[in-house]
Amino acid sequence: MEFSKEEITRYSRHLILPEVGLEGQKRLKNAKVLLVGSGGLGAPIALYLAAAGIGTIGIVDFDEVDVSNLQRQIIHTTKDIGRPKIASAADKIKAINPHVKVLSFNTKLSSGNALDIIKDFDAVADCTDNFPTRYLVNDACVILDKPSFYGSIYRFDGQASVFYASKGPCYRCLYPSPPPAGFAPSCAEGGVLGVLPGIVGCIQANEIIKFLLGAKDLLTGRLLTFDAWKIKFREFKIQKDENCPICGKHPTIKGLIDYEDFCGLKSKDEEIIEEISAEELKNRLENKEAVNIIDIREPHEYAIAKLPNSKIIPLGQVVRRMEEIDPKNDTVFVCKVGTRSIYAIKALKEAGFEGRLFNLKNGVLAWAQNVDKKMAVY
Repeated sequence: MEFSKEEITRYSRHLILPEVGLEGQKRLKNAKVLLVGSGGLGAPIALYLAAAGIGTIGIVDFDEVDVSNLQRQIIHTTKDIGRPKIASAADKIKAINPHVKVLSFNTKLSSGNALDIIKDFDAVADCTDNFPTRYLVNDACVILDKPSFYGSIYRFDGQASVFYASKGPCYRCLYPSPPPAGFAPSCAEGGVLGVLPGIVGCIQANEIIKFLLGAKDLLTGRLLTFDAWKIKFREFKIQKDENCPICGKHPTIKGLIDYEDFCGLKSKDEEIIEEISAEELKNRLENKEAVNIIDIREPHEYAIAKLPNSKIIPLGQVVRRMEEIDPKNDTVFVCKVGTRSIYAIKALKEAGFEGRLFNLKNGVLAWAQNVDKKMAVY
């Protein structure tokens, strides 16, 4: 492989590093890296891998750019709102380095396509934001003997590691099972400091480049945590679990499974949760029907956007304050997107509340979209 004069100049700060040099830069140019997601974590990884001269960057994403993404997903701009993220990301990668080949997969990674997509790549960057896909990426990488460069973010906290089952532990060795459904809110519900994914994503990109260069001191077997509020890093050792169901001595998982079911997202009693649309609730209020509207978000969220005649009772207080809810009236529970409110209803039913309970379908966002278009969304 030969480099052009322009490439020599472009990568000159790499070439003068003895740990990289000409041979190392050739490794980077020959490499194929897959990014599962092009959001908060995927954005800085894509930009830095492109700048570093990775030959082929694959991106799996089926989402479109939303204005709420721009606070942290720096690969996208205001002009990209409404565009597929993979198209926006590909444009920025090419703008940084036209020598990079971009492979776009405008689809949701699933048990049906993961092995086919991942098999041709040298490394996988786990830029996911949900547990089903995270376990899917891990299991597919174990089966294909590929390293997974893990990152996760929530509010002010970040984590990073390298999972490579043939060299050390996998993600299941650290987290054998997912948290209960609804226990860990997404960034859309819990929030995230905008610069945090940049910091964690850069760590992932750093480890990917080191791996491709043949470095030995990777984050394999180590979990690095970062507190962006206190600016503190901590490191924990991760032991390989000999009883791990996929990478242990006697694995029981031989192929990809139903990860939605594994993470408890296919609730068998979901049909007993009654829902009401924003338009239906609006009509009931206009008809002056007696309806309790209970908003289970936290006060700082409630201050951003609220429904008329609503009362705030945060999710963690719902059961002990249920005497404040009149069981004679229908009660509608509200959150941002209609997810957390389901858990409030389940908790009240388990506590023996006798009134009729409804979940506002798609939450405050539905009210803002379909009823009060002047309401701020977040």
